[in-house]
Amino acid sequence: MILVTGGARSGKSRHAERLLAEQCEQVLYIATAQVTDDEMAARIEQHKQERPAHWRTWEGHQDLGFVIRQHRQLQEGVIVECVTTLIANLLFDLSGGISPDELDFASLEVFIHHQLDDLIDASLMCPMPVCLVTNELGMGITPENRLARHFVDIAGRANQKLARAAKEVWLMVSGIGVKIK
Repeated sequence: MILVTGGARSGKSRHAERLLAEQCEQVLYIATAQVTDDEMAARIEQHKQERPAHWRTWEGHQDLGFVIRQHRQLQEGVIVECVTTLIANLLFDLSGGISPDELDFASLEVFIHHQLDDLIDASLMCPMPVCLVTNELGMGITPENRLARHFVDIAGRANQKLARAAKEVWLMVSGIGVKIK
């Protein structure tokens, strides 16, 4: 399992794609983003156009361990892009529209970590390379609102868990990958 982390627009996706393209002809690209507006639809379409046409795409953000076990073809490597978006989507799904002031973030985080544990297990058992892309959110100031603070905390702890399990960890800075593990 390979983890690629860094800030927004740091080159994480391209680096992950290069790493997998060097090791695998075929790739299952698990895209966790959801279309929420026209601008997001355009971003998703641009990402699709930039990937090799013969790579398969699976779109979703739940039960990704199952997806790797059941939908990956024999010689396919896997990219999960991106774990931070997966976490945001799970938080949104689980919140049920409840005000952030009323949310039990500890129980939400437990569910998210169960999802990540299964993703890690499937990634480590996969005979082909699996590359997870995630955002490093902990290098900025502490957010002003409760929801954002908890999101940064949950994502930070998730990234630590992923980094501990990963064989390689890359930090992207200004398009340059620095191998840190």
